[in-house]
Amino acid sequence: MAFSVNNSGFSGRRRFRGTPTLSEINVVPLVDVVLVLLIIFMLTAHVMEFGLEIDVPKVRQVKDTTEELPVVSITRSGELYLNENPVNVNELGARVRERFPGAQAVYVRADRLATFETFAQVADALSRAQLEVRVVTQPEEDTRAGQ
Repeated sequence: MAFSVNNSGFSGRRRFRGTPTLSEINVVPLVDVVLVLLIIFMLTAHVMEFGLEIDVPKVRQVKDTTEELPVVSITRSGELYLNENPVNVNELGARVRERFPGAQAVYVRADRLATFETFAQVADALSRAQLEVRVVTQPEEDTRAGQ
C-alpha cells in the first residue's frame, strides 16, 4: 500500500516524478497470523495432555501381554476410571460387562499412593461380576545388572 506525502504529489513549484511511498513494513498480516496460531495453540493444548497420570508400583518381575482387556485406573485421590471414563465402584461390574461383553479379566492400574481400601473395593466388585483381576505394575530397575 502506498501513501503520498502530499495530496496531489505537487508542492508549489516542485514536481515529483511519481508518487513517493513510505517504506514501512506492514505488520497487520503478521499480527493476524500470530493471533490465529495463538488461538489454535490454545484450543489444542489441552488435547495434548491425554490419559491419566498413574504412578504404578514397581516390582521385580513383570509379565508382558498383548491382550486387549478393559483397564480400571485408580488415582491417588481414589477416583475410578474405566478406560479414561469415570465410573462408580458400585456400577463397575455392570459397566465392564456392558462395554466389553466378552471380557473375562480386567487390568487394574492403581497409583502407588492410592489407599488399599479403594483397591480392595474394586477387586471385590470385579470378582462379584466374575471377572479376573490383573494388576498392572512397572518393572523395577535391577541394581545388580552389572554383576
